[in-house]
Amino acid sequence: MTKPAFPLFLVFLAGCASAPPPEAPAARDPLTPEQRLAAIRAAAGDDDRELAVQPLRDPQVEDLRERAQQALAARNATAAADALNQALLLVPEDPAVLQERAEVALLQGDYARADTLAQRAFQLGSQVGPLCRQHWETVRQVRQHEQAVQPALPVRHTPEDAAQHAARAATLQASITEAESRRDACTVPVIERM
Repeated sequence: MTKPAFPLFLVFLAGCASAPPPEAPAARDPLTPEQRLAAIRAAAGDDDRELAVQPLRDPQVEDLRERAQQALAARNATAAADALNQALLLVPEDPAVLQERAEVALLQGDYARADTLAQRAFQLGSQVGPLCRQHWETVRQVRQHEQAVQPALPVRHTPEDAAQHAARAATLQASITEAESRRDACTVPVIERM
């Protein structure tokens, strides 16, 4: 007595129906965190005629900042973050320390934290000058990273998926443009000294 092939066919059909659709390959950021950090530091510029406010600092905070710089030179972002976190416990509203911590967060791949810290530093800072440009360049670099790693639209997608994907891309591009504009607004005309 032979068994019907129908149940076997149903099992085969169920296996085909449950196969996941092919996914788009994961997007990779073409820039390293170090390259993004270099762009942030370059945004400060090097015109010594520009006004740059430098507050008097607590020696303990300066020691912690120096320790963070040494840790970064040794490529130890974790130690740099620890030193800057300690400095922020002493001066939680210091824009320069917040910016330095934002840069270390970016090196650690914590882009959301880098964004938050840079924007907080801007709110507390002078809102003009080299440090201001670094704040907004940090935000710009975070947004460009988000844009670079945005998943591609899957091969099989609905019109709603396509619309959401396009809206997300447009929002990211608009935020990059806004950060560029805010960065450029940080530059004030240089006063010529006699």
